[in-house]
Amino acid sequence: MDNITNLEKLNPVVKKVLRPYLENFIRLNADNLLSLMLYGSATGEDFVAGVSDINILAVFKRVRLEDLKKNLKLIAGGRRKNISAPLILSRAHIDTSKDTFPIEFLEIKDNYLLLYGEDIFSGIVIDQKYLRLFCEEQLKGKLIRIRQTYLEKGLKKKGIEAILKRSFNSLFPVFRSLLRLKDITPPAHKEKVVVRLEEVFGIKAELFIALLRDKKNDEKISGRDIELFLKDYLEEIEKMAYIIDRL
Repeated sequence: MDNITNLEKLNPVVKKVLRPYLENFIRLNADNLLSLMLYGSATGEDFVAGVSDINILAVFKRVRLEDLKKNLKLIAGGRRKNISAPLILSRAHIDTSKDTFPIEFLEIKDNYLLLYGEDIFSGIVIDQKYLRLFCEEQLKGKLIRIRQTYLEKGLKKKGIEAILKRSFNSLFPVFRSLLRLKDITPPAHKEKVVVRLEEVFGIKAELFIALLRDKKNDEKISGRDIELFLKDYLEEIEKMAYIIDRL
């Protein structure tokens, strides 16, 4: 289909699996489809074939159950090729949710590729007050959840590393948005993000880089006992929560 754009910019593996998927998706939804966008790691050099998911955002005129149902077989087949079930939103949902999903929308806006239709996300503007409040809620909420989970799991001495890493991964969009609140475009690579956070906010980049680089599940990070590492991690998250409260 000639109306599919930008496939030549993609990793060859992504391009190969995506073209037939997109053609079928457009055929199934043509009367209701406004836009298709690729977002996440598949748009750039961080994509790892066979490991990374391929994430698609589809913007529909309307989203009813029957609009979803017609895509079930195609989406099931795509999952076997690491194409995630598309994020399907209506145009009205996007227009009325900038205060509800400020980080999610900015993460997509910073890293997407238009594949079909209208370039809806290029014009999205997020009010900084919504972004600041959402970042603060995420940081303070994560502190509460980690502490509560530690109280439940601490005596077992196992699983703390997994808790810490899950928390860190879920907070990374917040880290990027802390830079946005200072009108700084966040770097694409995660290590560069935490280095920039250290420069701007004084957080300990070394701590977070150690987390990024650790691939072992041995209840240690960078050779340090996981509880000692968790102590420092919680202190840094709390520091960021107080910083953002004063922005």
